[in-house]
Amino acid sequence: MATQLDKTNLLNAYRTMKQIREFEERVHVEFATGDIPGFVHLYAGEEAVATGVCMHLNQRDKIASTHRGHGHCIAKGVDIDAMMAEIYGKRTGSCGGKGGSMHIADISKGMMGANGIVGAGPPLICGAALAAKFKGDQGVGVAFFGDGASNQGTTFESLNLSMVWKLPVLFGAENNGYAESTGVKFNVPTANISDRAAGFGMPGITVDGNDFFAVYEAAGEAIKRARAGGGPTLLECKTNRFFGHFEGDAMTYRAKGEVKDLRERCDALKIFSTQVTSRGLLSQEEMTTIDSEVKAAIDKAVALAKAAPNPTAADLLTDVYIAY
Repeated sequence: MATQLDKTNLLNAYRTMKQIREFEERVHVEFATGDIPGFVHLYAGEEAVATGVCMHLNQRDKIASTHRGHGHCIAKGVDIDAMMAEIYGKRTGSCGGKGGSMHIADISKGMMGANGIVGAGPPLICGAALAAKFKGDQGVGVAFFGDGASNQGTTFESLNLSMVWKLPVLFGAENNGYAESTGVKFNVPTANISDRAAGFGMPGITVDGNDFFAVYEAAGEAIKRARAGGGPTLLECKTNRFFGHFEGDAMTYRAKGEVKDLRERCDALKIFSTQVTSRGLLSQEEMTTIDSEVKAAIDKAVALAKAAPNPTAADLLTDVYIAY
């Protein structure tokens, strides 16, 4: 398990998870000032999923995200300065300030975009995986989606199509327990979302999405099989979100003290820290150093975003069409 990763990779894993957490905690604070336009959906609490999956990916691999896309961006290597500027709607953003939080993307990094349409990612990633299969470059596509999107027809159609065409895809179901405000027990009749994989003839696996090593191991096996031509896998990661469905959500559908309890018992960063320090793989001092470096990087990203120029009227006419 942990011994599969050397010290450098373990430090990188912690840094990525910490960047996601610090980024989201800071956006939570900044959004409350009213300076960030549009809607924001935070990924805090689910860091182990994006990190554990994306550590197996390279530049040619593609991911399709959800409306909760910041963590996927960071895990896939999108620049945090450009991300923060995009969330602020600035010209220096990764999409020129035109996408904002819900449509943040960076095609150069293989991040095909966050998406406000529930269940939109799986069909997109089937297209990317089909292209990789035709090119024969061993590229893999990963579609992240939530428990709510697991009920969408687009997701079922994508699971079916990926098996018919034997596409190199990993379907990553991030089951955080709530489809907006609806508990998973009210809208998913099976014990696990991964149980549905059997209906399409593909492997289905459920892991603890708060355990980086569990996600890393399961995702690694699925991605290796996909690269070798073995077809798709449905990987369900049971995890939690620490904030509301969107910023401003009063979360009246959650039990009193639920989030506080989750932060104490199910925090992916705390679990990782305990695992690596108890095995002597990393020291607390090494992780504390990363904490300081990440905080400074996020402070810098916010300062740059606030100082960056807004898009101009002329920018409305750019990035509309592409010539092949």
